[in-house]
Amino acid sequence: QEQLVESGGGLVQTGGSLRLSCAASGRTFSSYPMGWFRQALGKAREFVSTISWNGVGTYYTDSVKGRFTISRDNAKNTVDLQMNNLKPEDTAVYYCAAKTIGGSHYNTEGYDVWGQGTQVTVSS
Repeated sequence: QEQLVESGGGLVQTGGSLRLSCAASGRTFSSYPMGWFRQALGKAREFVSTISWNGVGTYYTDSVKGRFTISRDNAKNTVDLQMNNLKPEDTAVYYCAAKTIGGSHYNTEGYDVWGQGTQVTVSS
């Protein structure tokens, strides 16, 4: 059964860093774009970043540009999100997702395989 598992979340102070990792199993997603989304308490899940199948193309939501970096290792079937200079507004559950269907790269409807999420909490 295909599965995405996130890790690396935790509690960090403002200005700190975390590196999230997403490991795929049961299926290889090396031919598909991958993305990271987040959902703060009481809010809708929102797009954070996406990366093309070969890692060449990356895109970020404006609020994380210059602070977050997405990367992938197709040999290991993993996708990472390096998060620097974290802010309290980055607090959320972060989800990894694979895009094996059509549709937008920048909203949840365009992704069909999801992980269970990992909590990131940034204290002020």
